[in-house]
Amino acid sequence: MTGPSLMDSLFQRSIDDLIKALRLTPPGTETAFVAKAIDEIRREIKSTDPHTKAAALQKLTYLHSLHGLDMSWAAFHSVELSSSSAHSHKRTAYLSAALAFNPATTDVILLLTHQLRKDLSSPNVHDVSLALSTLSSICNTDLARDLTPELFTLLSSSKVTVRKKAIATVLRVFECYPDAVRVCFKRVVENLENSDLGILSAVVGLFCELTENEPRSYLPLAPEFYKILVDCKNNWVLIKVLKIFAKLAPLEPRLGKRVVEPICEIMKTMGAKSLVFECVRTILTSLSEHDSAVKLAVSKVREFLSEDDPNLKYLGLQALALVAQNDILAVVENKDLVVKALSDSDLNIRLEALRLVMCMVSEDNVMEICRILISHALKSDPEFCNEILGFILLTCGRNYYEVVFDFDWYVLFLGEMARVPHCQKGDEIATQLIDIGMRVKDARYQLVNVARELVIDPALLGNPFMHAVLSAAAWVSGEYIKLSRNPFEIMEALLQPRTSLLSPSVRAIYIHSAFKVLMFCVYSYLKLNGEESSIPSTLTDSELVSDVEVDDHNMIVTNGQAPSASSVTQHLTQESLLALVNLVEINLGPLAGSNEVEVLERSTNVLGLIKLIKPMLLGSLNDGEGDQTKGELKTPETVKLIFDSCSEDLGPVSVNAQEKVPIPNGLVLKENLDDLEEICGDMKLPLLTSFSLVKPQFAEASNSVECQGKEESELSTESTSLLAEHRKRHGLYYLSPGNRVTTSNDYPPAHDPNDKAIDEDEDLAKLTEKSLVTGKKPSQSKPRPMVVKFDDGEVTTVATNRTEAKAGLISGAVNEVLLGDEATTSSSSRRKPPKSRRGAEDSNVSITESKSDASKIDQSEHSKAGLGGKHNGHGKERRRRTSGKDKEHDCKDKHKSDSVAHGKHRSRHRADKAVEAQAPVIPDFLL
Repeated sequence: MTGPSLMDSLFQRSIDDLIKALRLTPPGTETAFVAKAIDEIRREIKSTDPHTKAAALQKLTYLHSLHGLDMSWAAFHSVELSSSSAHSHKRTAYLSAALAFNPATTDVILLLTHQLRKDLSSPNVHDVSLALSTLSSICNTDLARDLTPELFTLLSSSKVTVRKKAIATVLRVFECYPDAVRVCFKRVVENLENSDLGILSAVVGLFCELTENEPRSYLPLAPEFYKILVDCKNNWVLIKVLKIFAKLAPLEPRLGKRVVEPICEIMKTMGAKSLVFECVRTILTSLSEHDSAVKLAVSKVREFLSEDDPNLKYLGLQALALVAQNDILAVVENKDLVVKALSDSDLNIRLEALRLVMCMVSEDNVMEICRILISHALKSDPEFCNEILGFILLTCGRNYYEVVFDFDWYVLFLGEMARVPHCQKGDEIATQLIDIGMRVKDARYQLVNVARELVIDPALLGNPFMHAVLSAAAWVSGEYIKLSRNPFEIMEALLQPRTSLLSPSVRAIYIHSAFKVLMFCVYSYLKLNGEESSIPSTLTDSELVSDVEVDDHNMIVTNGQAPSASSVTQHLTQESLLALVNLVEINLGPLAGSNEVEVLERSTNVLGLIKLIKPMLLGSLNDGEGDQTKGELKTPETVKLIFDSCSEDLGPVSVNAQEKVPIPNGLVLKENLDDLEEICGDMKLPLLTSFSLVKPQFAEASNSVECQGKEESELSTESTSLLAEHRKRHGLYYLSPGNRVTTSNDYPPAHDPNDKAIDEDEDLAKLTEKSLVTGKKPSQSKPRPMVVKFDDGEVTTVATNRTEAKAGLISGAVNEVLLGDEATTSSSSRRKPPKSRRGAEDSNVSITESKSDASKIDQSEHSKAGLGGKHNGHGKERRRRTSGKDKEHDCKDKHKSDSVAHGKHRSRHRADKAVEAQAPVIPDFLL
């Protein structure tokens, strides 16, 4: 492509023309217009005229910023234009380079090294500023290494603007090239004593960023920071200094004692809220052992909570959350303001207040707080309602339900929580229902009752968010069917017509629970009504049902004696059991041809069981049929085996159990399954599958919340009569009134609309007066049940790597600059490489260290003497270190001649030196 012609250069569109034309472009044609503009720019940018090239690059930079167009192809043109003597052209070139250059992938970035060095040394302040800004944006290891000398010179520039930008650029250079610390760090430290506020703010901001990774390396600079804290009056500088002390104070107790008084004085005298909040946060996080300062900080927090400004109120709640980590009484003292914040219009404020309320939950007030929060959730918007439910579940389930004393109440509360409108915490509720059933044996009876209330309610089946809860309720009903009052009622609920609304995975659990219920009824019939010869001799009454007693109307599980055969025979008759079998067969028969694998398999299992036991039942009813002795002898044994496999209690499984399973030899485990894409890339799985979490049949219901809300009211009013009407039309699918156990058809609705509404102000008052007051725990009527735990714990192990390579290099260089060879010795003693890695080099290094050992001891003593005296500025410290280095050279010659005489004491000196070097060097001003 040739360059632009003379006419093109004369009539070139400027960036203003491009912007106007782009705004006038009709909708839908922007892409074509931008493509045409790029073609024009490609021709214009090849021009040798710097004005034409600059205008083209300026337009390209604009399109890159606005539309994200790739401009890597113009990288060389940016480098070429940067050498222009016109400042406007240089600014355009550097701007495009800062926006488009990638320090890791742009090859021509090294071509800028000479031009950047030239501009950094320029007498023009604007050119130097452009070069510094560009360097901070595109800096890499090569640029940082080559331009460190120029940056070192600019750190002492007499021009304030240049020095400020140079200090800001140092951070990026240190990150890319840690060896630059040895060159520039001392000059950076000298700027801490500069009287110019702009330079001081820049250098304090630099140290605020550097102390994020390795704050211990900057402890020797505590005197300079302390001086700024006392003398400076600028709010933003003080905020950054407070951030630095918040990281340094936990590392040195003496430092906290020295800075706590100036920080308290700032809180008392300064009126800036931002500065006061930073003082409060510093005290609460790093100086919490100072009681007087904490009391002052809490009083300031209360002032924040009383403010009308929502920003200040939010900051006050966050500060109070910091107090709650160490002193919950301080939160209780401000409970009135916290409770008031629950009704704030700002969602963030309500969430912070909710966190504080849950921090105050204990065994004696958990029931009252949860009751009031549920009533508050019923009147809240859906988002905050689910936040309340989530916090309740998280708090009550923490550390094996440590705050829950009455598990019967908590199980009932979970069932009530599931019926809250707009509840979307079904997965969490379901997890806790199953977990409590496994861990707390004494709560299983109440858990079965709650599961029964959920399973028999047909109105809940139409809510997709309730499917997880219904799945858990069905599992509980089947797993603990021994504790159910009426297995026939549970079976009828598990097979009701509206279960077709469930997802395949949930419906499979329903079918499997029905299998357990049927197996329980058949086994009970064989045990209580069968002849002694037909029951295996190994069966005992205790194996039938643990603690089961049958009353006059229902099969009720109570703590009593084992049931007698005569009492059960009156209810578990051949007719009732045969009717139950027919009910299961009629409802599950069509599912034997289902396309869902889980549904198909589990329904087939149930039908296979029916095929096994039905001939026996028919033979028992009709004596005229053939000899069934052989079948009767085999069927009880099979039923007993199946019943034993389903009746054994399932306990909780530790989350670390998988880690204890050894990997078989020869098994190669890959980190990902990308290879499956090559094998199964052309295969498309159907959407409707029991192995998928996608529920396409409920997409419309989950996406249209408004339609669902309209249907909820209709379902709740029609739920009572739905099953009754369906029973009249399809009596074949239900147990006949004569053969089934008498139960009520009044199924409770999903949410009773006549629930008593409690006034919000009354709730908050009760929450303030009763629930949040700490005191003696009330006497409990019964002891807390045992919760199954694991000795090894269930905390998942997360591998985290907190040490970053570059941060370690920077901190090592800082230690070397501030502490001299002492820091190098301590760091080497902490990081000794293994002998296997270095081999013979270790012996050479050890010999070299032994030769210079005594000289390093003298040097460290001199450096400690210099740092141990009063603080008199860095000039004297530099002179001391210089004199220490001179003495070091003298000592080297002396110890080389007397190496044999001092050989006996080398190991002892080395050990003492290593111990002394590990302690941080803090000046005496802290004592």
